[in-house]
Amino acid sequence: MVINTNTSALNGARLLAESSTMLAKSLARLSSGSKITSPEDDAAGLAVSMRFDAQISRTSAAKNNVSNAISFSQTQDGFMGKVAKALDRMSELAILSLDVTKSDNDRVLYNNEFSTLSAYITNVATKDFNGVSLFSSTALSVTIDSEGTTFSMSGVNLGSATYTGLSSASVSTSGNATSALTTVKNAITQLASDRATAGASLARLQYTSEQLSVLRDNLSAANSRIKDVDVADESTAYAKYNILTQSGTAMLAQANSVPQSVLRLIS
Repeated sequence: MVINTNTSALNGARLLAESSTMLAKSLARLSSGSKITSPEDDAAGLAVSMRFDAQISRTSAAKNNVSNAISFSQTQDGFMGKVAKALDRMSELAILSLDVTKSDNDRVLYNNEFSTLSAYITNVATKDFNGVSLFSSTALSVTIDSEGTTFSMSGVNLGSATYTGLSSASVSTSGNATSALTTVKNAITQLASDRATAGASLARLQYTSEQLSVLRDNLSAANSRIKDVDVADESTAYAKYNILTQSGTAMLAQANSVPQSVLRLIS
């Protein structure tokens, strides 16, 4: 029996320290919800998780960009829908002005409405969305993913000659009405093409938005498998290390008391 070196106490202290360390880690995981509370827990997993976190953030930002572009296109199409109704009415006024039973005085009245609608279309061409022109010939580059890839959204130019020609058209006489009808029909054809172009871009953006949502969900799930703690498993581990810590403390106290029995030999 020796006094200076208590092997049992040393082993007990070492095992108690290990159990205490694991208990502290288990508490940290349960309180944080993450199974990687420090880099040494899973160095490679932490690196992958950090890249996933950054990609998820960029994907969310790209989805916001696409959502704003969708709002832009929807606003754009809303105006074009009203322009379409104005053009329909203008074509109707042109036909009414070709009525042989109407005098030029009647046609002047039709022309007042025709001119007002033409001015409305000219005004719509100047509208913007958050400072960005809604009706410009310049295409807009929309960022559609986390890597900065862009989609070119074709511009719709209500300031083109096809539309601006309406401002000089008139239905004040039957001759003018014939010419105005041709101009309005050309504008209707152009608007139909422009709305189809805008609609195609809008459909593409809607699909992209849905794809980004799915991608973000999948990336989040993958990231969760790497860093999120399984509470059921970790609770079991916590109970285990808690018991080991308590029993280790008790056994260390017993090991430290063993050398005291030497006193019986020298008393």
